[in-house]
Amino acid sequence: MGAKADLHMHTICSDGALSPYELVKKTKAQGLAVISITDHDSVAAIPDALEFGKEFGVEVISGVELSASFEDKEVHMLGYFVDYKSQRLLDYLTFFRHERIKRAERIVAKLNSLQVPLRIESVMEHAGTGSVGRPHIAAAMVDEGLTKTYQESFDRFIGNGGPAYERKFQFSPSEAVQLIASSGGLSFLAHPGRYTTDGMLQHLIKAGIDGIEVIHPSHSPEHVAHYRGVASEYYLLESGGSDFHGGKKNDNGTLGSFFVDESKVDTMKRRLFMHRSS
Repeated sequence: MGAKADLHMHTICSDGALSPYELVKKTKAQGLAVISITDHDSVAAIPDALEFGKEFGVEVISGVELSASFEDKEVHMLGYFVDYKSQRLLDYLTFFRHERIKRAERIVAKLNSLQVPLRIESVMEHAGTGSVGRPHIAAAMVDEGLTKTYQESFDRFIGNGGPAYERKFQFSPSEAVQLIASSGGLSFLAHPGRYTTDGMLQHLIKAGIDGIEVIHPSHSPEHVAHYRGVASEYYLLESGGSDFHGGKKNDNGTLGSFFVDESKVDTMKRRLFMHRSS
């Protein structure tokens, strides 16, 4: 076993609780040698994280997490080694963040119609400068005494299929793969064990994904074995990580516990070199 690499985590630039500095420092304390910050629809944390990585001796890979839709189901795509200065990528991410605000406003309106008096201002205060999402809505509901726990907010109101649920902007997996590729990166299907059917997985493989997130807190040993087998069969890359957010998500025990060997990152770099040389 080589050095540990955690390739899935979030900062305050999306729905995480820690700043780039705090997160990089914490990953060093947890014995991680390589990390990728994969904020939702944002690469704002990357420049600072790269500098703090040098300070703490942690290799930081530029990353991003995008939401796509397939057959009315949400699919999350991870992009690794993206050019975080790419204007095309930045333009798309700006558009996605604006769509997130519109979605949050629709969810709050639905909550209000259900006699849940949440204010959009409260949600935006929780989001700060990050990409607003349902975690911010759930946190605001708890803080305003509208629900007792973060999970209750999802279970009763804003979870998938809930009475205040609103779909995100429709963006296909193929479009996500193309956007990541045009930004010089590699595309991976995130935490497939949560929602992915074999049919959906086949569609994504045909769409050109480079790899699968095999290691994730939501994956059972059976999931890990299954997706490792799929990756091997289709010559896909493997990634993995803690999906760490901190704060109210109660995932503090995941950091340093869910990771892949650094050799997986080396394989990713070789694949990337082949892509760029072809």
